[in-house]
Amino acid sequence: MAVTYNPSISIEEELELICRGAEDVFPEGELEKKLRKAREERRPLRVKLGVDPTGADLHLGHVIPILKLKQFQDLGHQAILIIGDYTATVGDPSGRNKARPQLSHEEVLDNASRYKEQVYRILDPERTEIVYNGAWFKEMAFSDVIRLLSSMTLARMLEREDFQNRFRSQSPISLHELVYPLMQGYDSIMVRADIELGATDQKFNILVGRDLQRERGMEPQVGICNPVLIGLDGTEKMSKSLGNYIGLNDPPEEMYGKTMSIPDDLMWMYYELITDVPIAEIQAMRDRVREGTLHPREVKRRLARAVVGRFYAVDDVDRAEQHFDRVIGRGEAPEEMPEVVIDRGQLNNGAIWVPKLVVLAGFAASNGEARRLIEQGGVKIDGVAVASPSEDWPARDGAVLQVGRRKFARVRIEGA
Repeated sequence: MAVTYNPSISIEEELELICRGAEDVFPEGELEKKLRKAREERRPLRVKLGVDPTGADLHLGHVIPILKLKQFQDLGHQAILIIGDYTATVGDPSGRNKARPQLSHEEVLDNASRYKEQVYRILDPERTEIVYNGAWFKEMAFSDVIRLLSSMTLARMLEREDFQNRFRSQSPISLHELVYPLMQGYDSIMVRADIELGATDQKFNILVGRDLQRERGMEPQVGICNPVLIGLDGTEKMSKSLGNYIGLNDPPEEMYGKTMSIPDDLMWMYYELITDVPIAEIQAMRDRVREGTLHPREVKRRLARAVVGRFYAVDDVDRAEQHFDRVIGRGEAPEEMPEVVIDRGQLNNGAIWVPKLVVLAGFAASNGEARRLIEQGGVKIDGVAVASPSEDWPARDGAVLQVGRRKFARVRIEGA
Protein backbone atom coordinates (compact mmCIF):
# COMPACT_ATOMS: atom_id res chain seq x y z
CA MET A 1 0.00 0.00 0.00
CA ALA A 2 1.41 3.41 -1.00
CA VAL A 3 2.05 5.78 1.88
CA THR A 4 1.78 9.55 1.46
CA TYR A 5 4.40 11.55 3.29
CA ASN A 6 2.86 14.66 4.86
CA PRO A 7 5.13 15.96 7.65
CA SER A 8 3.66 18.13 10.40
CA ILE A 9 6.97 19.77 11.37
CA SER A 10 9.43 22.00 9.55
CA ILE A 11 12.38 20.54 7.70
CA GLU A 12 14.71 22.22 10.21
CA GLU A 13 12.96 20.45 13.09
CA GLU A 14 13.04 17.16 11.20
CA LEU A 15 16.77 17.49 10.54
CA GLU A 16 17.44 18.28 14.19
CA LEU A 17 15.55 15.19 15.34
CA ILE A 18 17.24 12.90 12.82
CA CYS A 19 20.74 14.18 13.57
CA ARG A 20 20.37 13.84 17.33
CA GLY A 21 22.92 11.33 18.58
CA ALA A 22 24.33 10.77 15.08
CA GLU A 23 28.12 10.72 14.94
CA ASP A 24 28.32 10.84 11.15
CA VAL A 25 25.82 11.82 8.44
CA PHE A 26 27.31 11.44 4.98
CA PRO A 27 27.70 12.82 2.41
CA GLU A 28 27.26 16.21 4.04
CA GLY A 29 24.19 18.06 2.79
CA GLU A 30 22.57 15.12 0.99
CA LEU A 31 20.22 14.26 3.86
CA GLU A 32 18.56 17.66 3.63
CA LYS A 33 18.26 17.31 -0.16
CA LYS A 34 16.53 13.95 0.24
CA LEU A 35 14.16 15.31 2.87
CA ARG A 36 13.24 18.29 0.68
CA LYS A 37 12.67 16.03 -2.32
CA ALA A 38 10.50 13.72 -0.20
CA ARG A 39 8.35 16.70 0.79
CA GLU A 40 8.03 17.89 -2.81
CA GLU A 41 7.03 14.44 -4.03
CA ARG A 42 5.01 13.62 -0.87
CA ARG A 43 6.90 10.33 -0.82
CA PRO A 44 8.34 8.86 2.39
CA LEU A 45 12.01 7.98 2.38
CA ARG A 46 12.89 4.30 2.50
CA VAL A 47 15.10 3.92 5.58
CA LYS A 48 17.08 0.69 5.86
CA LEU A 49 18.56 -1.03 8.88
CA GLY A 50 20.15 -4.44 8.50
CA VAL A 51 20.53 -6.80 11.45
CA ASP A 52 22.41 -10.08 11.44
CA PRO A 53 20.85 -12.45 13.98
CA THR A 54 24.13 -13.99 15.14
CA GLY A 55 22.74 -14.26 18.69
CA ALA A 56 19.32 -14.64 20.26
CA ASP A 57 19.12 -11.55 22.47
CA LEU A 58 19.47 -7.81 21.93
CA HIS A 59 21.09 -5.30 24.28
CA LEU A 60 21.00 -1.48 24.35
CA GLY A 61 23.97 -1.26 21.99
CA HIS A 62 21.89 -3.06 19.34
CA VAL A 63 18.88 -0.89 20.10
CA ILE A 64 20.33 2.53 19.23
CA PRO A 65 19.94 2.25 15.42
CA ILE A 66 16.53 0.62 15.95
CA LEU A 67 15.46 3.68 17.97
CA LYS A 68 16.67 5.88 15.11
CA LEU A 69 14.63 3.76 12.69
CA LYS A 70 11.61 4.24 14.97
CA GLN A 71 12.24 7.98 14.85
CA PHE A 72 12.06 7.94 11.05
CA GLN A 73 8.93 5.79 11.28
CA ASP A 74 7.26 8.30 13.61
CA LEU A 75 8.17 11.11 11.19
CA GLY A 76 6.23 9.30 8.47
CA HIS A 77 9.00 7.53 6.57
CA GLN A 78 9.10 3.84 5.63
CA ALA A 79 11.08 1.69 8.06
CA ILE A 80 12.76 -1.29 6.40
CA LEU A 81 14.33 -3.93 8.60
CA ILE A 82 16.52 -6.42 6.76
CA ILE A 83 17.02 -9.71 8.57
CA GLY A 84 20.39 -10.89 7.32
CA ASP A 85 19.72 -14.61 7.22
CA TYR A 86 22.42 -14.94 4.52
CA THR A 87 24.85 -12.22 5.66
CA ALA A 88 24.75 -13.72 9.17
CA THR A 89 26.03 -17.03 7.84
CA VAL A 90 29.07 -15.12 6.51
CA GLY A 91 29.58 -12.97 9.60
CA ASP A 92 30.25 -9.22 9.57
CA PRO A 93 34.02 -8.63 9.88
CA SER A 94 33.52 -4.98 10.98
CA GLY A 95 35.63 -4.14 14.00
CA ARG A 96 36.95 -7.68 14.25
CA ASN A 97 40.54 -8.84 14.58
CA LYS A 98 39.60 -12.36 13.54
CA ALA A 99 36.91 -14.11 11.54
CA ARG A 100 33.51 -14.60 13.16
CA PRO A 101 32.40 -18.19 13.64
CA GLN A 102 30.03 -19.18 10.85
CA LEU A 103 26.48 -20.15 11.81
CA SER A 104 24.16 -22.58 10.08
CA HIS A 105 21.12 -21.16 8.33
CA GLU A 106 18.88 -22.97 10.82
CA GLU A 107 20.64 -21.29 13.77
CA VAL A 108 20.25 -17.90 12.13
CA LEU A 109 16.52 -18.36 11.47
CA ASP A 110 15.96 -19.44 15.08
CA ASN A 111 17.75 -16.31 16.32
CA ALA A 112 15.78 -14.18 13.85
CA SER A 113 12.44 -15.20 15.36
CA ARG A 114 13.69 -14.00 18.77
CA TYR A 115 15.03 -10.79 17.23
CA LYS A 116 11.69 -9.86 15.71
CA GLU A 117 9.88 -10.30 19.03
CA GLN A 118 12.28 -7.85 20.68
CA VAL A 119 12.35 -5.36 17.79
CA TYR A 120 8.56 -5.11 17.84
CA ARG A 121 8.79 -3.73 21.37
CA ILE A 122 10.17 -0.60 19.65
CA LEU A 123 8.92 -0.55 16.05
CA ASP A 124 5.29 -0.55 14.92
CA PRO A 125 4.89 -3.98 13.24
CA GLU A 126 2.04 -2.69 11.07
CA ARG A 127 4.31 -0.03 9.55
CA THR A 128 7.58 -1.97 9.36
CA GLU A 129 8.69 -3.67 6.16
CA ILE A 130 10.65 -6.77 7.13
CA VAL A 131 12.60 -8.68 4.52
CA TYR A 132 15.12 -11.53 4.64
CA ASN A 133 18.09 -11.06 2.32
CA GLY A 134 18.00 -14.77 1.59
CA ALA A 135 15.04 -13.88 -0.64
CA TRP A 136 17.49 -12.63 -3.28
CA PHE A 137 20.80 -14.26 -2.37
CA LYS A 138 19.43 -17.79 -2.56
CA GLU A 139 18.24 -17.08 -6.11
CA MET A 140 21.70 -15.98 -7.31
CA ALA A 141 23.56 -18.07 -9.85
CA PHE A 142 27.32 -18.33 -9.51
CA SER A 143 27.65 -15.97 -12.50
CA ASP A 144 25.66 -13.39 -10.50
CA VAL A 145 28.09 -13.76 -7.60
CA ILE A 146 31.06 -13.23 -9.96
CA ARG A 147 29.39 -10.12 -11.37
CA LEU A 148 28.89 -8.76 -7.85
CA LEU A 149 32.49 -9.48 -6.90
CA SER A 150 33.70 -7.63 -9.99
CA SER A 151 32.18 -4.44 -8.57
CA MET A 152 35.10 -3.92 -6.20
CA THR A 153 38.87 -4.22 -6.27
CA LEU A 154 40.94 -5.90 -3.59
CA ALA A 155 42.79 -2.61 -3.00
CA ARG A 156 39.49 -0.85 -2.24
CA MET A 157 38.44 -3.64 0.13
CA LEU A 158 41.76 -3.43 1.98
CA GLU A 159 41.09 0.24 2.69
CA ARG A 160 39.01 -1.01 5.61
CA GLU A 161 40.90 -0.39 8.83
CA ASP A 162 40.10 -3.79 10.34
CA PHE A 163 41.29 -5.61 7.20
CA GLN A 164 44.41 -3.42 7.07
CA ASN A 165 45.27 -4.25 10.67
CA ARG A 166 44.78 -7.97 10.15
CA PHE A 167 46.79 -7.90 6.91
CA ARG A 168 49.70 -6.08 8.58
CA SER A 169 49.70 -8.43 11.55
CA GLN A 170 49.50 -11.43 9.19
CA SER A 171 46.22 -12.52 10.78
CA PRO A 172 44.11 -14.63 8.42
CA ILE A 173 41.46 -12.93 6.27
CA SER A 174 39.12 -15.46 4.69
CA LEU A 175 37.79 -14.74 1.22
CA HIS A 176 34.19 -15.06 2.37
CA GLU A 177 34.73 -12.06 4.70
CA LEU A 178 35.59 -9.89 1.69
CA VAL A 179 32.16 -10.67 0.26
CA TYR A 180 30.28 -9.29 3.27
CA PRO A 181 30.38 -5.54 2.41
CA LEU A 182 29.19 -6.34 -1.11
CA MET A 183 26.30 -8.39 0.26
CA GLN A 184 25.26 -5.55 2.58
CA GLY A 185 25.56 -3.07 -0.27
CA TYR A 186 23.49 -5.29 -2.57
CA ASP A 187 20.74 -5.28 0.08
CA SER A 188 20.48 -1.50 -0.44
CA ILE A 189 19.83 -2.05 -4.15
CA MET A 190 17.15 -4.65 -3.53
CA VAL A 191 15.15 -2.56 -1.04
CA ARG A 192 15.78 0.74 -2.91
CA ALA A 193 17.19 2.37 0.22
CA ASP A 194 17.30 6.16 0.47
CA ILE A 195 19.01 6.06 3.87
CA GLU A 196 20.95 3.37 5.70
CA LEU A 197 21.46 3.33 9.45
CA GLY A 198 24.21 1.67 11.44
CA ALA A 199 26.98 2.12 13.99
CA THR A 200 30.19 3.91 13.04
CA ASP A 201 31.89 0.58 12.33
CA GLN A 202 29.40 0.13 9.45
CA LYS A 203 30.49 3.21 7.47
CA PHE A 204 32.56 1.27 4.94
CA ASN A 205 29.71 -1.15 4.25
CA ILE A 206 27.25 1.74 3.80
CA LEU A 207 29.62 3.45 1.37
CA VAL A 208 29.82 0.21 -0.63
CA GLY A 209 26.03 0.33 -0.88
CA ARG A 210 26.28 3.85 -2.34
CA ASP A 211 28.80 2.65 -4.93
CA LEU A 212 26.66 -0.30 -6.01
CA GLN A 213 23.52 1.83 -6.23
CA ARG A 214 25.34 4.42 -8.35
CA GLU A 215 26.60 1.66 -10.68
CA ARG A 216 22.99 0.63 -11.31
CA GLY A 217 21.82 4.16 -12.02
CA MET A 218 20.12 4.62 -8.65
CA GLU A 219 20.35 7.71 -6.46
CA PRO A 220 22.87 6.70 -3.75
CA GLN A 221 21.72 6.31 -0.17
CA VAL A 222 22.71 8.61 2.68
CA GLY A 223 24.49 7.02 5.63
CA ILE A 224 23.66 7.87 9.25
CA CYS A 225 26.00 6.32 11.80
CA ASN A 226 25.49 6.31 15.55
CA PRO A 227 28.38 6.03 18.01
CA VAL A 228 29.18 2.66 19.51
CA LEU A 229 27.57 2.47 22.97
CA ILE A 230 30.02 2.09 25.84
CA GLY A 231 29.05 -0.63 28.32
CA LEU A 232 28.51 -0.54 32.07
CA ASP A 233 32.25 -0.73 32.78
CA GLY A 234 32.68 2.71 31.20
CA THR A 235 35.50 1.62 28.89
CA GLU A 236 34.56 -1.18 26.48
CA LYS A 237 31.87 -1.43 23.81
CA MET A 238 28.66 -2.92 25.24
CA SER A 239 28.88 -6.67 24.76
CA LYS A 240 27.29 -9.78 26.17
CA SER A 241 30.62 -11.57 26.10
CA LEU A 242 32.12 -8.87 28.35
CA GLY A 243 29.10 -8.88 30.68
CA ASN A 244 28.85 -5.07 30.54
CA TYR A 245 25.42 -4.95 28.91
CA ILE A 246 21.78 -4.08 29.58
CA GLY A 247 19.60 -6.61 27.77
CA LEU A 248 16.17 -5.95 26.32
CA ASN A 249 14.98 -9.13 28.02
CA ASP A 250 16.39 -8.11 31.40
CA PRO A 251 13.56 -7.79 33.93
CA PRO A 252 12.72 -4.18 34.91
CA GLU A 253 14.51 -4.45 38.28
CA GLU A 254 17.70 -5.70 36.62
CA MET A 255 17.51 -3.05 33.89
CA TYR A 256 17.02 -0.28 36.47
CA GLY A 257 19.83 -1.51 38.70
CA LYS A 258 22.28 -1.89 35.82
CA THR A 259 21.55 1.63 34.62
CA MET A 260 22.19 2.98 38.11
CA SER A 261 25.60 1.26 38.06
CA ILE A 262 27.05 3.11 35.05
CA PRO A 263 29.80 5.69 35.69
CA ASP A 264 28.51 9.24 36.16
CA ASP A 265 30.33 10.63 33.11
CA LEU A 266 28.75 7.97 30.87
CA MET A 267 25.13 8.79 31.67
CA TRP A 268 25.05 11.75 29.26
CA MET A 269 25.74 9.45 26.33
CA TYR A 270 22.86 7.21 27.42
CA TYR A 271 20.57 10.23 27.82
CA GLU A 272 21.28 11.44 24.30
CA LEU A 273 21.10 8.08 22.53
CA ILE A 274 18.35 6.26 24.39
CA THR A 275 15.96 8.85 25.88
CA ASP A 276 13.72 11.55 24.42
CA VAL A 277 14.84 14.20 26.92
CA PRO A 278 15.57 17.38 24.91
CA ILE A 279 19.25 18.11 24.31
CA ALA A 280 18.96 21.55 25.92
CA GLU A 281 17.53 19.96 29.07
CA ILE A 282 20.33 17.35 29.15
CA GLN A 283 22.91 20.14 28.88
CA ALA A 284 21.21 22.09 31.67
CA MET A 285 21.38 19.02 33.97
CA ARG A 286 25.02 18.54 33.04
CA ASP A 287 25.80 22.16 33.91
CA ARG A 288 24.04 21.85 37.28
CA VAL A 289 25.92 18.65 38.12
CA ARG A 290 29.19 20.39 37.23
CA GLU A 291 28.23 23.35 39.45
CA GLY A 292 27.28 21.04 42.32
CA THR A 293 23.62 22.13 42.48
CA LEU A 294 22.28 18.77 41.25
CA HIS A 295 23.42 15.39 42.55
CA PRO A 296 24.45 12.88 39.83
CA ARG A 297 22.43 10.17 41.60
CA GLU A 298 19.18 12.05 40.97
CA VAL A 299 20.07 12.52 37.31
CA LYS A 300 20.85 8.82 37.03
CA ARG A 301 17.57 7.85 38.69
CA ARG A 302 15.72 9.80 36.00
CA LEU A 303 17.83 8.03 33.38
CA ALA A 304 17.07 4.61 34.87
CA ARG A 305 13.34 5.37 34.79
CA ALA A 306 13.61 6.50 31.16
CA VAL A 307 15.55 3.40 30.08
CA VAL A 308 13.14 0.97 31.76
CA GLY A 309 10.20 3.04 30.48
CA ARG A 310 11.38 2.45 26.90
CA PHE A 311 10.48 -1.22 27.19
CA TYR A 312 8.07 -1.59 30.13
CA ALA A 313 4.88 -0.03 31.51
CA VAL A 314 4.87 2.75 34.12
CA ASP A 315 3.87 0.33 36.90
CA ASP A 316 6.91 -1.81 36.07
CA VAL A 317 9.13 1.27 36.25
CA ASP A 318 7.74 2.19 39.68
CA ARG A 319 8.26 -1.35 40.99
CA ALA A 320 11.82 -1.42 39.63
CA GLU A 321 12.62 1.85 41.41
CA GLN A 322 11.08 0.64 44.68
CA HIS A 323 13.02 -2.61 44.38
CA PHE A 324 16.27 -0.68 43.88
CA ASP A 325 15.61 1.57 46.88
CA ARG A 326 14.81 -1.40 49.10
CA VAL A 327 17.58 -3.77 47.98
CA ILE A 328 20.42 -1.41 47.09
CA GLY A 329 19.49 1.70 49.06
CA ARG A 330 18.53 0.00 52.33
CA GLY A 331 20.29 -3.34 51.87
CA GLU A 332 17.11 -5.41 52.27
CA ALA A 333 16.27 -8.61 50.44
CA PRO A 334 13.64 -8.21 47.69
CA GLU A 335 10.08 -9.26 48.43
CA GLU A 336 10.02 -11.57 45.40
CA MET A 337 12.93 -13.61 44.11
CA PRO A 338 13.52 -16.75 42.03
CA GLU A 339 14.09 -20.11 43.69
CA VAL A 340 17.14 -22.35 43.48
CA VAL A 341 15.92 -25.91 43.91
CA ILE A 342 18.21 -28.50 45.53
CA ASP A 343 17.36 -32.18 45.51
CA ARG A 344 18.26 -33.89 48.79
CA GLY A 345 20.20 -36.39 46.75
CA GLN A 346 22.62 -33.59 45.82
CA LEU A 347 23.51 -33.01 49.49
CA ASN A 348 26.46 -34.56 51.26
CA ASN A 349 25.54 -35.11 54.92
CA GLY A 350 22.99 -32.34 54.55
CA ALA A 351 25.46 -29.86 53.08
CA ILE A 352 26.28 -28.50 49.62
CA TRP A 353 29.46 -26.99 48.21
CA VAL A 354 28.76 -23.28 47.87
CA PRO A 355 30.20 -22.82 44.32
CA LYS A 356 27.87 -25.60 43.18
CA LEU A 357 24.93 -23.77 44.79
CA VAL A 358 25.86 -20.54 42.99
CA VAL A 359 25.98 -22.39 39.64
CA LEU A 360 22.64 -24.12 40.32
CA ALA A 361 21.10 -20.70 40.95
CA GLY A 362 22.33 -19.54 37.52
CA PHE A 363 24.52 -16.82 39.02
CA ALA A 364 27.75 -18.25 37.57
CA ALA A 365 28.46 -20.23 34.43
CA SER A 366 31.03 -22.53 36.07
CA ASN A 367 32.43 -23.60 39.43
CA GLY A 368 35.57 -21.60 38.63
CA GLU A 369 33.57 -18.40 38.12
CA ALA A 370 31.62 -19.09 41.33
CA ARG A 371 34.88 -19.57 43.27
CA ARG A 372 36.13 -16.19 42.03
CA LEU A 373 32.91 -14.50 43.13
CA ILE A 374 33.29 -15.98 46.60
CA GLU A 375 36.96 -14.95 46.82
CA GLN A 376 35.90 -11.40 45.95
CA GLY A 377 33.42 -11.38 48.82
CA GLY A 378 30.46 -11.26 46.47
CA VAL A 379 28.48 -14.25 47.79
CA LYS A 380 26.27 -14.17 50.88
CA ILE A 381 23.84 -16.60 52.48
CA ASP A 382 21.23 -15.03 54.74
CA GLY A 383 23.26 -11.82 54.71
CA VAL A 384 26.54 -13.43 55.83
CA ALA A 385 29.47 -13.44 53.39
CA VAL A 386 30.80 -16.88 52.45
CA ALA A 387 34.39 -16.90 53.72
CA SER A 388 35.97 -19.54 51.51
CA PRO A 389 35.20 -21.12 48.11
CA SER A 390 35.95 -24.52 49.63
CA GLU A 391 33.17 -24.10 52.18
CA ASP A 392 30.27 -26.57 52.44
CA TRP A 393 27.03 -24.98 53.58
CA PRO A 394 24.53 -26.90 55.77
CA ALA A 395 21.55 -26.50 53.45
CA ARG A 396 18.43 -24.91 54.91
CA ASP A 397 15.09 -24.60 53.19
CA GLY A 398 14.08 -20.94 52.76
CA ALA A 399 17.59 -19.48 53.07
CA VAL A 400 18.46 -16.53 50.81
CA LEU A 401 21.45 -16.73 48.47
CA GLN A 402 22.84 -13.37 47.33
CA VAL A 403 25.46 -12.80 44.65
CA GLY A 404 26.61 -9.24 44.14
CA ARG A 405 24.23 -6.44 45.03
CA ARG A 406 21.30 -7.35 42.79
CA LYS A 407 21.05 -11.15 42.45
CA PHE A 408 18.97 -13.08 44.99
CA ALA A 409 17.49 -16.57 45.10
CA ARG A 410 15.58 -18.44 47.79
CA VAL A 411 16.73 -21.99 48.51
CA ARG A 412 14.12 -24.72 48.24
CA ILE A 413 15.01 -28.33 49.14
CA GLU A 414 13.02 -31.12 47.55
CA GLY A 415 12.99 -34.89 47.76
CA ALA A 416 12.84 -37.47 50.53
